[in-house]
Amino acid sequence: MSTAWFTKALLPWYREHYRPLPWRETRDPYRIWLSEVILQQTRVDQGLAYWERFVARYPTIMDLAAAPEGEILRLWQGLGYYSRARNLLSAAKQVVQDHGGHFPADHAALCSLKGVGDYTASAIASICFDLPEPVVDGNVYRVLARIFGNGTPIDSTAGRKEFRALAAQLLDPKHPGDHNQAVMELGATVCTPQKPLCGQCPLANKCIARKADRIAELPYKAGKTKTRTRHFNYLHIAVEDGIYLHKREGRDIWQGLWELPLIESDRPLGASAMAKRIALTIGPTAVITAKHGPVKHLLSHQVIFAVFWTCVLPKKARPPKGWVRVSWKKLDRHALPRVMECHFQEHRPESRGGRKPYLRPPIH
Repeated sequence: MSTAWFTKALLPWYREHYRPLPWRETRDPYRIWLSEVILQQTRVDQGLAYWERFVARYPTIMDLAAAPEGEILRLWQGLGYYSRARNLLSAAKQVVQDHGGHFPADHAALCSLKGVGDYTASAIASICFDLPEPVVDGNVYRVLARIFGNGTPIDSTAGRKEFRALAAQLLDPKHPGDHNQAVMELGATVCTPQKPLCGQCPLANKCIARKADRIAELPYKAGKTKTRTRHFNYLHIAVEDGIYLHKREGRDIWQGLWELPLIESDRPLGASAMAKRIALTIGPTAVITAKHGPVKHLLSHQVIFAVFWTCVLPKKARPPKGWVRVSWKKLDRHALPRVMECHFQEHRPESRGGRKPYLRPPIH
């Protein structure tokens, strides 16, 4: 089957209509890799500012590799999926230590970097080194499924192999970087999940899904990811010049980020039940003075219901191990989950006219 028509129609469209993004003005693997990591699970309009901040703070891979993890997490704050930030730092160190500070011009070697999978390795290999490696991401799946009327589930092993083979067959070996970016750009700006702009598509006359009225059903996914619901009860315990925080550890969400002391429950708690849980944590002398929430926070596979309980401790009370007293002035030095960042935007002294927060009578 001849596929020359695909690139012949797509490349001229891309070169006329592509978005002028800064990482498209370079073939520097560091800057392109950085953009690919940031844009995983992040929209371009949101990720652009983060990319610019990272490049300004760490102009080279050497600079990034030497950065402390806490500083990386703080700069990443708001993007979510913080494992990407930790992988970013690990991969930078690998490039410096194992490759002399230069990204390897080899797909397999790129895949050996922490957090770099087939998609990111193919993007770097094709865009930076002109290697004929096909890129397959959500945008590419959507374009290929619709153009070729392919209903194979994209979340199956067979589907992933089939679509990668098709992408490889279509790839223009003379311009692999432009070709890959063109397919992704078409999916991002024209062949969108909802209400695609078929009238602007350079491949519309070849689109099987359009002719068969199957656009809404393609690409097809066989299974649905289960969503977990969690109830987070945060203790907002203000002290004279700050607040108590603790650092999340382990392999759970938000690893390495800072948050208010947390009591997780398997269901929503009332004031009486929460008072009993607090008594087990910090003693019976703590007094609940206010409740804020629940605040719903959505993650990819989890729904968090966060409730913020304001507590007052006796002057001689000793906080549990792991609690850290942080002044309001130094709060911004700590990387916070988005739900915590939003809470402090509303409930720190300067956002309440300079008053001490939550000094209200006890609630029962």
